[in-house]
Amino acid sequence: MGNKFFFILALALTITQIIYGQESKESLISKLSSLSSHKQDSILNEKYIQILKKREDQDIFNALKESLILFEACKKLGNEILTYKTSNIIADIYNKSNDYTKSLKYYQTALKILNNKNIIDPNNKSHATELDEEIAYTYLKIGGVYQSLKMKRGSTPEETEKLLPSSYKDSSIYYYNKLIDIKSFNDKILKYKASSYTNLSGIYQKDTLYELAEIYANKAIKILKSLNDYQNLAGAYNNLGNIHLVLKDFSNAKKIYLNGIELIKDDNSEKSVSIKAKLYYNLAWAMRNLKEYEAYDYQEISYEIEDKEREKNISKIIAQITANHKESLEKQKVDLVKNQIELEKQQKRASNYLFGAITLLTLVISGIVLYNYKLRQKNLQLKLTQNKLIEKQNIDRIKSESQVKILNATIDGKESERKQIAETLHDSVSALLSSANMHLSATKKQFNGSTPIELDKTQEIILEAAEKVRDLSHTLVSSILLKFGLEYALKDIAKKYSNTELSFHTEFTNVSRYSQEFEIKIYNVIHELINNILKHSKASNAYIVIEDKNDFLSILIEDDGIGFNYKYSNEKTGLGLNQIEARIQMMNGNFLIESSENRGAKITISVPVQKKITFSYA
Repeated sequence: MGNKFFFILALALTITQIIYGQESKESLISKLSSLSSHKQDSILNEKYIQILKKREDQDIFNALKESLILFEACKKLGNEILTYKTSNIIADIYNKSNDYTKSLKYYQTALKILNNKNIIDPNNKSHATELDEEIAYTYLKIGGVYQSLKMKRGSTPEETEKLLPSSYKDSSIYYYNKLIDIKSFNDKILKYKASSYTNLSGIYQKDTLYELAEIYANKAIKILKSLNDYQNLAGAYNNLGNIHLVLKDFSNAKKIYLNGIELIKDDNSEKSVSIKAKLYYNLAWAMRNLKEYEAYDYQEISYEIEDKEREKNISKIIAQITANHKESLEKQKVDLVKNQIELEKQQKRASNYLFGAITLLTLVISGIVLYNYKLRQKNLQLKLTQNKLIEKQNIDRIKSESQVKILNATIDGKESERKQIAETLHDSVSALLSSANMHLSATKKQFNGSTPIELDKTQEIILEAAEKVRDLSHTLVSSILLKFGLEYALKDIAKKYSNTELSFHTEFTNVSRYSQEFEIKIYNVIHELINNILKHSKASNAYIVIEDKNDFLSILIEDDGIGFNYKYSNEKTGLGLNQIEARIQMMNGNFLIESSENRGAKITISVPVQKKITFSYA
């Protein structure tokens, strides 16, 4: 109880020491980095010897603090031997202070280094044996830590099993058996094996495997007898006696306890006194069950031994605390002076930082103000530029719309003029010529015999003029278009322009009669596109496909000629493609050209139809 209290207190005092130790670790590494490898090892070994001395003097918290610093330095500088040794010291200290998790971490670090087998030459027989000893020791310690983890809570085995996983027990057994399997049999390794047998006996006893527990207890006793290790043999007897005690074999338990007491009755070392206390206590328990009332005397002996040990430990703790307190006061004085100097430095640095920060802040604010001013100027300039651009775009749009309107007005005017001239030629001039021809024919009948040659020539001229008037009228506006509509007029064009080199194909769906103005506009557009095919395409086939669907007239003009690039085309003949597109836009339609060189051309037009106005008469 006293040892446990001492190490817990020591560990608590160490926490603050370790915090300060971080700076020492960096300082140590920095100091050693510039030295040769031989000098580094020499300084590290000296540090290690100082730590061993502190541990022997029970200066546990300083031993732990310096061990942690040395461990990190050795690991950083690649000194595996001292890394292993210091990790063992750290693990032992944590183990004794019941910090089993940290203890396990450092024991396993030590085992990992040992398994690399780089720290001892395995070809040297004595070195190989030394390596086996170190491995055996580490197996024993790791097994003990796992066993301690399993038993650290719960007052009874049943409570412990509920609180902690069985894997701890399995791990303990695994490492104890690893130790037992080592082939070397020198005294040190045999002693470690005896401890493994004793610990395994304790595990199996708690698992109520008493027969197996007794076998392992006797194996430990056999080894310890051969080594004349009376102290550990007394402990093994105590373990064996406990098995008989649980089995209610009180007589044999009593004999075994007495044998253990006899072995160390004159040994007053700390460990032997602790074992004697346990033997006396267990002996008293066995004798009580045998109704032997001297049991109470042995129990008193046990209590007396424990009280003396407790007093001794408390005295050690008080002495240690006093020494630490004195050391702490001296350190506090030195730290106070250092802190005062450091505080003055910090205040000076803080003033410099503050002045620098204010200067920097002033510069930053000035920069931000200047940047915002320039940004506002730039944004204003950008806004003016955007307004000018929008204004220019609006002017261009108005110009473009005006040009389209002027163009369409011009085309509409031309179409109107052509229609008017055609109608005049057809209805007036053609009628007059026909009337003149009739009068000449009547006049010729009034002559008896031959008529004057001038009359015949005049009649021929009138007939030729009438024919030319009809052709001119038809050229200006197709009479077929006016009489029969778009479908028949386009079929007439296709038939007229088809030859051995170029064939026009037509297809009409739901096409009917529309307003005369609409038909003339569509006819002229298609006629111009047909002219372009005839002049430029070098096609073998051309297609005119028209469909009236949902009050929209869809027109497809396609050829298999040489094609062209519409974007870079300089075609300006007739109405021109740009003018045709403008014409369709004014009719609220869509115009699309798909063409490339040597791949023909495809022109798609879609316009809303304008129906022919009809009247119903009463």
